[in-house]
Amino acid sequence: MTATDTINPTGTDPISVWKFGGSSVADPERLQAVARRMIAERARGRRVVAVLSAMGRSTDELVDLAYKLSDRPQLRELDALLSVGEQISCSLAAMTINSLGVPAISLTGEQAGIHTDDQHGNARLTGVDAGRIARELAGGTIVLVTGFQGVSPEGDTTTLGRGGSDASAVAVAAGLGLTECEIFTDVTGVFTADPRVVPAARRLDTLRHDEMLEMAEAGAAVLQPRSVELAAAHAIDIHLRSSFTEDPGTWIRSASHAPRSGESRTSDRRVTHFGTETPTGAETARVTAVAHRNQDTLYSVPGVSPARVVGALAARGAAVGSLQPAGCVDRPEVRFTAPGVEPAEVVAALAGIGAEVHVRDDLGSVSVVATGIARRPAVAAAALAALEDAGIPCEFVTTTTGRLSVHVNAADVHDAVRLLHRLFVEGA
Repeated sequence: MTATDTINPTGTDPISVWKFGGSSVADPERLQAVARRMIAERARGRRVVAVLSAMGRSTDELVDLAYKLSDRPQLRELDALLSVGEQISCSLAAMTINSLGVPAISLTGEQAGIHTDDQHGNARLTGVDAGRIARELAGGTIVLVTGFQGVSPEGDTTTLGRGGSDASAVAVAAGLGLTECEIFTDVTGVFTADPRVVPAARRLDTLRHDEMLEMAEAGAAVLQPRSVELAAAHAIDIHLRSSFTEDPGTWIRSASHAPRSGESRTSDRRVTHFGTETPTGAETARVTAVAHRNQDTLYSVPGVSPARVVGALAARGAAVGSLQPAGCVDRPEVRFTAPGVEPAEVVAALAGIGAEVHVRDDLGSVSVVATGIARRPAVAAAALAALEDAGIPCEFVTTTTGRLSVHVNAADVHDAVRLLHRLFVEGA
């Protein structure tokens, strides 16, 4: 496609907000494919904003490098380092699109108006001023926004936690007054289980925000949990689909879907502030899916109170997943998980208060996701009984209103997933 094949979108044409994950931009060939996809969308008369992740595993490589040089790197400097990956992706994509005869510009989180608090490593979004994005779009320019990052009140670069580019895309859509965004990844949608583990897993056409949030918290890595929270709070529908196929994907929908197709609810909306609304689910125990983590580290800390453990992690921007006090009054112990947090960071945070940390890295977790499961004890009883009958010991069990999660030996995770999927999904 050349520039003569395209049309120039106007400032009133609908907007497409897209996000491409690291696998979609992993190498020059894939970056070119993504660039051509954006150009084709622009040729259809739509204005295009694309949020990009870092290429491939480059963020992991930067984390590894940081911890080789420092046992406890300063979080501000770690953010400055990790934000580089997304800037590389966006700059290269903009160069590629421009070379194909279509105007494009890359914007950092600060330039795109993505504002956060000052919690380095796990910053919370406080708002988006989408004025710069809107001005660029009005001129027909394709806008590439660095995912995963924003700017603190002091003007420092912050990062939004692992998978934070998903939250960036939802935030940009909200800031532009839209009701949907599309997230492109290397899977064709959300399934009732990982199809690589359970061949019988089926793709889900639609999910509610609360169902997707429980799946994401349980290890379904297709979306960052905070992005789903944000989408629910601002009634943003997410279309999750593959960047490598034309398959229909999965819609994660709010209760209200209109207007559609990139139309703005408030045409002059440019500044959005984020609250903490929480979606509620219907009182049902229908099993939606079985999610898992191949490795879900379990930590134990003797002689320290739960408050001190949580406080030490919070000071480093890390959140506890599940926590269980153990031991006795004279010899207290805290067992906990911290999904999405590097084990080295957990150890570093607790070393700051002089705590000794025992790390169980031989465990994984399996979760049955069902809205209202906490009010339906028969579901939990059936799941635990099935695992026991299969000789799969449970090391740590937690529940929420929407899921039952069980830590098992890592070697048993896939067997447990298949067992529970047969019991609750295939047999339903």
